[in-house]
Amino acid sequence: MMPSIPLTNVIVAGVGGQGILTAAEVLARVALEAGLEVKKSEVKGLSQRGGSVVSFVRFGPRVYSPVIEKGTAQLLVAFERAEALRWVHFLKPEDNAVVLNDLTVVPLPATLGLDTYPQDVEETLRQVAGRLLVVNAPAVANRLGNPLVANTVVLGAASTLLPFPEDLWQRVLTDLFRRKYLEVNLQAFAEGRRLAHTSS
Repeated sequence: MMPSIPLTNVIVAGVGGQGILTAAEVLARVALEAGLEVKKSEVKGLSQRGGSVVSFVRFGPRVYSPVIEKGTAQLLVAFERAEALRWVHFLKPEDNAVVLNDLTVVPLPATLGLDTYPQDVEETLRQVAGRLLVVNAPAVANRLGNPLVANTVVLGAASTLLPFPEDLWQRVLTDLFRRKYLEVNLQAFAEGRRLAHTSS
């Protein structure tokens, strides 16, 4: 029987084309399968690829709203470095964690010199995060032969910080992914968990 799980707020953030909504959907289904109430909402940027994308996932015994207020999130899962900074102020002041994909996607305004890409991202996050877990998901995905599973690597790392057993995650992944993509996604998920467990 699953232990009692309090109301938990998770922010999944990145840019278009990274599989943000898929990762949030997996998390939401895992929480549902665990017998919890779940509410999920998302905001997509103006550009399908390259624009900011964020999904709020809330689960617990009772969830009244899909909206996460500033200062109340326990976990931020960031698929891109600058997007982590965009949402870090939503974290609780204490008992929080950040999973950061080690990826930089420079937006067009910064490329054109109209804006600047933020520097010292990890240092800034460390000032706020109770735990910062940095994952080089693109390198793992490339090693597995499919760059598109980087999101599943990040999700695997994040899963180690959430109160659900590994076999439940695997069951949801099996239900969600088509057979031709299932094995590589299960491998990516396992690699993400391994990286999290070996990270200092």
